[in-house]
Amino acid sequence: MEATGAWAERRRLAKAMRGVIDRLVTSDAPESELRMAADALERYAARLAAHPRRVLPAGFAETANAGDVGALFDYSPLIGLSNPMAPPIVLRVDGDVVRGTVTFGSAYEGPPGHLHGGFVAASFDEVLGFVQSTTGSPGMTGRLTVRYLKPTPLYVELQFEARVLRVEGRKIFTEGNVRAGDVVTAEAEGLFISVDLVKMHELIEARRRREP
Repeated sequence: MEATGAWAERRRLAKAMRGVIDRLVTSDAPESELRMAADALERYAARLAAHPRRVLPAGFAETANAGDVGALFDYSPLIGLSNPMAPPIVLRVDGDVVRGTVTFGSAYEGPPGHLHGGFVAASFDEVLGFVQSTTGSPGMTGRLTVRYLKPTPLYVELQFEARVLRVEGRKIFTEGNVRAGDVVTAEAEGLFISVDLVKMHELIEARRRREP
């Protein structure tokens, strides 16, 4: 979805922050340069804090409980274009398969030159959550099993693939894998449990009460 106005600038800012994060973890900049950047970011954080928080959620923070693969996921920590934490993973529906592409940088490193296993698992949670949403049943993760076959490299475009295996009442069973080139580095199976809209609204209200 092409963004305009404030959303376009929000995505632009998030992209710039991703660049800062990626470079910061590997930068050998001098103390004076780092101090100047930290001072500027602290001032801007204070400016953002002066603006009101959004009262109602504009979209979903993850795909699993949206029930609509066309929904707005700008805040997702894995695919959100407006979230500087997101790599981001780009997902698309291809028939009964969901495919994703992403390149992780140094901020996500675990073993030298390779992706932290926790981010592999988080990526599968998002990708499998996306494919289960194609059933039209919003669900939350009940179980996620990841098999790490080989180290997953950084700075290489990764290819995710996921599909729904079967639906049994509220239970949605999924599977997926991730490849670096022709090499499958990890596989996953996910069980999602459909959640009704009443429960989702309860979660939203609980979040509002906890927010500062």
